Amino acid sequence: MKWTDVQEIAEMLYERDPDLDPKTVRFTDMHQWICEFKDFDDDPEASNERILEAILLRWLDEYA
Repeated sequence: MKWTDVQEIAEMLYERDPDLDPKTVRFTDMHQWICEFKDFDDDPEASNERILEAILLRWLDEYA
């Protein structure tokens, strides 16, 4: 899984904790959780605010 797999990452974040409201999550925490996924195989430094925001928006869709 790479940073470009926005939908897949969002689904995995939702599955990680379905009751967690994504609006309460800091980007730094989200970044760490993504990097800890066993299927994640990308450079942790390759993310940026735009990518994390896109993931968060998809995660919000899953949560709603």
